[in-house]
Amino acid sequence: MHPRHWPLYGLRIRTPRLELRLPDLELLDALASVAADGVHAPDAMPFTVPWTDCPPDGRGRAVFQHVLSTVADWSSRNWSLSLVVLYGGRVVGRQDLMAKDFAVTGEVSTGSWLGLAHQGRGIGTEMRAAALHLAFAGLGAGTAVSSAMTDNSRSLGVSRRLGYLPDGLTVAPLRGGRVTLQRLRLERARWEEHRSVDVTVEGLDGCRAMFGA
Repeated sequence: MHPRHWPLYGLRIRTPRLELRLPDLELLDALASVAADGVHAPDAMPFTVPWTDCPPDGRGRAVFQHVLSTVADWSSRNWSLSLVVLYGGRVVGRQDLMAKDFAVTGEVSTGSWLGLAHQGRGIGTEMRAAALHLAFAGLGAGTAVSSAMTDNSRSLGVSRRLGYLPDGLTVAPLRGGRVTLQRLRLERARWEEHRSVDVTVEGLDGCRAMFGA
């Protein structure tokens, strides 16, 4: 799928095991099904927006609508690239890369989730590495930021392996209470030092301007 008026559908980011792309409707439906099957244990909540607090069908619809909204709301000053992650040709999760006023700040942020059945294989590290390669090598970013709850050891472990450094704490509301988040920051030089995943990008030239790069 290479539509003339939305070239992002032709973007491909590949690692030794994964392919990341903007999903067409068929892949998006598969992604929604992965969400419906569960992305974390029932007694946990790793997201500050608790979108998984609903029945399986509701989770699937939420993912379907959200990804479509990222296309509808896209602008070069405020964008969210929501990529489906394929492992062995099968949809296993989602990797987001986001920025506001990227042409000015050179800063991106990331977010992601994996289906429960696909966790614990190092896929989370590999798919974030793919997004970081797109940001730094492809778009010329200077900084990437992320955050995770202080008890989310898996997410924090991914960030640590990729070279992020702690950048302070912040508090966020959740389910009528509050949670503490560890902010994380990765400068371009540290990204280069910690690169350990081979990544290739295809189809970026045709849509580079859409990122404000």
